Amino acid sequence: MAHLVGRLTALKVAKVKAPGMYADGAGLYLQVSGDSENTLAKSWIFRFTLRGRSREMGLGSLSLFGLAEARAKAAECRRQTYEGIDPIEARRAQRVQAALEAATALTFKDCTAQYLAAHGAGWRNAKHAAQWSSTLKTYAEPVIGALAVQSIDTALVMKIIEPLWSKKPETASRLRGRIEAVLDWATVRGFREGENPARWRGHLDKLLPARAKVRKVKHHAALPYDELPAFMTALRAQDGVAARALEFLILTAARTGEVIGGQPEEIKDKVWTVPAGRMKAGKEHRVPLSTPALAIIEKLRKEQGGTYLFPGGKRDKPLSNMAMLALLDRMDRSDLTAHGFRSTFRDWAAECTNYPNEVVEMALAHTINSKVEAAYRRGDLFEKRKSLMSDWATLCTSSGGADQNIISIRA
Repeated sequence: MAHLVGRLTALKVAKVKAPGMYADGAGLYLQVSGDSENTLAKSWIFRFTLRGRSREMGLGSLSLFGLAEARAKAAECRRQTYEGIDPIEARRAQRVQAALEAATALTFKDCTAQYLAAHGAGWRNAKHAAQWSSTLKTYAEPVIGALAVQSIDTALVMKIIEPLWSKKPETASRLRGRIEAVLDWATVRGFREGENPARWRGHLDKLLPARAKVRKVKHHAALPYDELPAFMTALRAQDGVAARALEFLILTAARTGEVIGGQPEEIKDKVWTVPAGRMKAGKEHRVPLSTPALAIIEKLRKEQGGTYLFPGGKRDKPLSNMAMLALLDRMDRSDLTAHGFRSTFRDWAAECTNYPNEVVEMALAHTINSKVEAAYRRGDLFEKRKSLMSDWATLCTSSGGADQNIISIRA
């Protein structure tokens, strides 16, 4: 069969114009396609049979590989088939490996930046994105930031997480989850292979104690509801935007971020509509405003104006999220937090009123954990919440005594 090998010549390869398959021998063919001078294309094909299966493998265009190079490539393919290796599958595996090796040059820091760019738009606010970036930059990057994501293993993750686990368990838990998310993203994008070394269940939970066992959950400091009237009297005696913001926060049982980001156009017809972007649950929340709460807004509108209900040092900037804590410190009440007044509200509603639990939970804008209950509870119980917030305002503005223990008969 030796006379069948090398049937093509460089001259023939260059001159042939008619479409078809031109054999050089030993499985190598010149493929000519196209029906005119402008569309004519020439490329190399290697035909082989392996384990009873006939296949064709492209070896590249004539513009890239001449006859001698095509023969060399075909010879290598024949050697592979002789050894029982499918040259098509071998080439595919080689390309995958090359792509993986190139991708592993991407560092953990690079992957973090790309992950944030891909997911940041879907997050609730810029503060959340900043916290993500900050924790990874502070704790993870000094250890693995410059390393290729493919090289990150359990030992490296433990080096980051373990020192924090007993001292700052909440931070450590969030950090672990963020590292896991970045590495999962890198795996899906093809930048790494294998199990995620930051996975908790069935992996790190075998190396670290449960977070709940490391440190008891510390709840926000809350004022007993029977002390609230006296506190509110002292608060109303304080001057400044922070004092009015805290007073409004207490009267509405809202969160700090919801209050300091409030804008005048959100209030209409005695209703404050907080947009979904500022709500923890990511869902728009309507708050019925009591008379004292409305009075605060009207007073500030006349005195301050501007973009925000509670402006900071500049009229077009909101109040700092630390301003209310600083105010409590000045009032010698550093034992309290702004968020803790939501617990005060919850305790009062449970112990001193007959309002159903779902009304109180809706007032606090808590997420409904039960999917079945969430499916059936379509409304926001607004009318019932109006009565609840009115009774709460009565407690907040009372001077103590019998008015503290309102038992609502309207629930």
